[in-house]
Amino acid sequence: MSDLNQLDQLKQFTTVVADTGDFESMREYQPQDATTNPSLILKASQQEAYGPIVDQVIADQKAGSSLGGKQLTEAIIDRVLIAFGTKILDIVPGRVSTEVDARLSFDTAGTIEKARHLIGLYESAGIGRERILIKVASTWEGIKAAEQLQKESINCNLTLMFSLIQAVACAEAGVKLISPFVGRIYDWYKKETGEDYQGADDPGVQSVQGIYAYYRKFGYETEVMGASFRNVGQILELAGCDLLTISPDLLEELQNADGQLTRKLSPDNDASDADINRIELDEKTFRYRLNDDAMATEKTAEGIRKFAADMEKMETLVESRLG
Repeated sequence: MSDLNQLDQLKQFTTVVADTGDFESMREYQPQDATTNPSLILKASQQEAYGPIVDQVIADQKAGSSLGGKQLTEAIIDRVLIAFGTKILDIVPGRVSTEVDARLSFDTAGTIEKARHLIGLYESAGIGRERILIKVASTWEGIKAAEQLQKESINCNLTLMFSLIQAVACAEAGVKLISPFVGRIYDWYKKETGEDYQGADDPGVQSVQGIYAYYRKFGYETEVMGASFRNVGQILELAGCDLLTISPDLLEELQNADGQLTRKLSPDNDASDADINRIELDEKTFRYRLNDDAMATEKTAEGIRKFAADMEKMETLVESRLG
């Protein structure tokens, strides 16, 4: 039995990422990277500890901007995202993921423009783009945007991912990192079948394992970061994945667990003989295969709707504070 708790054991072969907007959680669990999304930023912005960040951004923008109306609100939200990201980078030694507005998920040009703008704001704050991952939804349009951004050395984290075809398209596009959503896949199958999947039988776990094996077999360098976990069992089954982004409650559970943790995934595992066929990808194939996967289609659409709704709530919050 190891003398280390399971969180410290996991850190030995997986990059642990904090899935939160809570600075204190990051200080406590000492992750390498951190991820945020509109829901997490909205939640943090409504807390007493973090409200002053929003208020300061609003005050600065009102004093120094000639914008008004929706343009001012949009400018404030962009700077709130950068304010949170900048403070997070004071805590974590690695990277922070900052998300493009989900309402741009089917707008390649709009996504590229917004990503460039966010990177520009970070660089104006003295933060190099190597420490930023721009989060984009794994739609065809989002992946095409990320392909262009990667050529500009703007690294992307493709989120809202639920299928192998999305992962393959990202790898072909040269995307830096993908975030397959374990827990939301589990949620869909549990609702459909009534079965409470455990361990290696979990379809969310199996999805990430399949993507990881595909990347290993065909030599892709895109990083795989399991995300959206519902329980520690899912994390343990993916120990050894390139990265895992984990919520504070599950980080705490891992920190308090003393059992031996077994590595399940490794880049040293030879996948050359794996029974995996290479997917010949084009837009028609992508759209058909995604459409043919009811779970992936439904969860991608649902995720975009939820993130868009939370961005609209963020706008309402900012407008209420603007008065």
